This record gives sequence, C-alpha cells and structure tokens, in this order.
Amino acid sequence: MASFTKFEEIEAWKTAEAIVVLAYGLLKEGPGSKDWALKDQVQRASVSIMCNISEGFESRSDRTFHDMLRRAKGSCGEVRTLTYIAAKIGHIPLEKYESLRPLCIKCSSQIQALMTHLESTRPEVPSRKRW
Repeated sequence: MASFTKFEEIEAWKTAEAIVVLAYGLLKEGPGSKDWALKDQVQRASVSIMCNISEGFESRSDRTFHDMLRRAKGSCGEVRTLTYIAAKIGHIPLEKYESLRPLCIKCSSQIQALMTHLESTRPEVPSRKRW
C-alpha cells in the first residue's frame, strides 16, 4: 500500500469526487429535482464520503483515520440506497442509478482496503477480528 502525503492522492478520495459530481447531476432535473429532502440527502451523503476521508487523513491519527474511513464507507452505502430508492420511485432513470452504483461499490472497496491496511499495520487500530 502506498503512503500518502496529502489526501488528494488517495484513490478512494478521487473516486468519491466522481460520486459527488454524478450525485449532484442526478437530481438536477426531472421529478427528483422537486423532492428537496431526497436531493439534499443524496448530495450531503456523497459529500460526506470525501469529507470523512480527508478529515480522517488530516487528523494524523491512525485510529481517527480508521474511524472516519468507516463513516465514509457507510456514506457510500447511503448514496447507493438513496439513489436506488430514487430510481425505484421514478425520480431518476434506472440508467443513472446504474452509472453511479459501480462507483459507490468501487469507492467502498477502496476504503475497505485502506481500513484493512491500517488494521494490519498499526497496532493502535483495533482489528474487526478482535471486536
């Protein structure tokens, strides 16, 4: 696993950026654009992925970084769920959901790889196996 000097070098953060751009475009027009609560939640959850990765990295604490990665991973799932719901209720076309879903899965996997690396290389980061 590569070492990073700034959070912008982290692949998961870069993937999260692509999620944000797509998420903001998803509900820009059409029926979903008028569902303010759903639109706001999708946007906030997508931004949360990027912010939690960067906040955790900047904390300079491996334990905090791990915790913030866990939160970012949760936000990936939240974006997938919200956009799935939006597609099911006709707020966005299914194709738009299907373009965002793989990015969320990829980002979640990238975050999991970082978490696993921290668990295996940093004694201060508790492994899930020990929970």
